[in-house]
Amino acid sequence: MKASKPRALDRIDLKILSCLQDNARISYVDLANQVGLSTTPCLERVKRLERNGVIKGYKAHLNPKYLRANLLVFVEISLETQSSAVFDEFRRAVSKQPQIQECHLVSGQFDYILKCRIPEMSAYRQLLEEVVLTLPGVKESKSYVVMEEVKEDTSIYVPDLNEFDENQLT
Repeated sequence: MKASKPRALDRIDLKILSCLQDNARISYVDLANQVGLSTTPCLERVKRLERNGVIKGYKAHLNPKYLRANLLVFVEISLETQSSAVFDEFRRAVSKQPQIQECHLVSGQFDYILKCRIPEMSAYRQLLEEVVLTLPGVKESKSYVVMEEVKEDTSIYVPDLNEFDENQLT
């Protein structure tokens, strides 16, 4: 039996996503009121959005200054070779490092960019020497220490329904 294709997002789904992104702790009653549904249909839509992977999870947004993670550093990584085996080994190793918040394979002059949060510069030097430069396949790195965080937003822009074409809704 062929799996059914997830239902396309509609105007109400987009309103739910926008509301939850603004306040994931909103009650289902308040959410339902904001999107113009009764509570049960609203809850069913949220569960469907979760089941279909549109909503990946819920997290608290923590303030790094209270957790000794004041220093933000972006690191360009160049690998010695570009092969799927090297990429896989690198990804597995990076995923085990809690100070590395994000890792992205990119096009251009280098292979990966890492986003790291650490207490201060000496901790970054230690992370660089003991972790980053020992990751599998690393040839070189270039670091960019953030002097000021101008904008940090984990939200994803939720477009209006009229901004989608029919093929983009699923």
